[in-house]
Amino acid sequence: MLDLLIAGGGPAGLATAIHAARAGLDVAVAEPRPTPVDKACGEGLMPGAVRALAELGITPPGHPLRGIRYLDSGDDTRHAVAGFRHGPGRGVRRTDLHAALARRAAELGVPVHPVKIDAATVRQDADSVTAAGLTARYLAAADGLHSPVRRRLGLDLPDPRPPRYGLRRHFAVAPWTDHVEVHWSARAEAYVTPLGPELLGVAILTGERAPFDAQLAGFPSLAGRLPGHASSAVRGAGPLRQRVRGRVAGRVLLVGDAAGYVDALTGEGVSLALAGAAQLVRCVRDDRPLDYERAWRRASRRHRLLTDTLVRLRAHPRLARLIVPTAVRLPALFTGLVNGLA
Repeated sequence: MLDLLIAGGGPAGLATAIHAARAGLDVAVAEPRPTPVDKACGEGLMPGAVRALAELGITPPGHPLRGIRYLDSGDDTRHAVAGFRHGPGRGVRRTDLHAALARRAAELGVPVHPVKIDAATVRQDADSVTAAGLTARYLAAADGLHSPVRRRLGLDLPDPRPPRYGLRRHFAVAPWTDHVEVHWSARAEAYVTPLGPELLGVAILTGERAPFDAQLAGFPSLAGRLPGHASSAVRGAGPLRQRVRGRVAGRVLLVGDAAGYVDALTGEGVSLALAGAAQLVRCVRDDRPLDYERAWRRASRRHRLLTDTLVRLRAHPRLARLIVPTAVRLPALFTGLVNGLA
């Protein structure tokens, strides 16, 4: 019998597997898709994520990131800059990150079974969990934003707020900055992330359903630097906010986006997945699964508070217009908040 079976071989699932293997646990991953798998994301790793990956023996290729820059799309001469104080972040293609995690898991001997865990067939008793013909003491559900396992366990909560969505596309353009640029408009944000010598990722977060090009037109200065340079198809994700009743149901524990998601606004998805993976493995190793809920809340508290506050401000147009001017007027506060998260 395995110590830990992981449903999902994305970054969160593989990070959990790597932590488990390093802790001496007998672990396996169930993932039917070949590696790497692409998805819509901002692709900017904060310094904390870069350090956490390095501790796991992973240094993915990418572009150094020196900080965050907020810009007003109506007047991009008005901007606020916060440099990272404790080392650089890194702009990394999602596929490169996934491949690097998969290589490290393989080096540690983690088996990846090409099967999909059907949430309806997950069975657990006082001592074990069985799914897809595999039995383990615990199951980690790392099956994504709209986790079927989470839904099957009745851990989803309704969200009364208007949904937000993400769209991402790449452009074959030399980066003009070594910061992640966040362009704010009345109804959306555009995130520009340097990924390589001739590659940028542009992710747009918005509450409005419209094609990528229509959304990009809301940022005329940015759009003017990108015409004719698209190098990938558009990928989308959402609704982004996922409210979750709890992260533990018997011997099943949720990790990564499956554990609940506020918004991509602060770019901490990978950092939180890595932190959650480490806490989950610690609780499994100690055979104290109920401790995981408290550990996850503690690890994510600062992110949830700040991100939820920004999303609530964004929902009110008059308040949203104050975000960049406030960051400009209070640079020490802006830098402190960025580094507190980073």
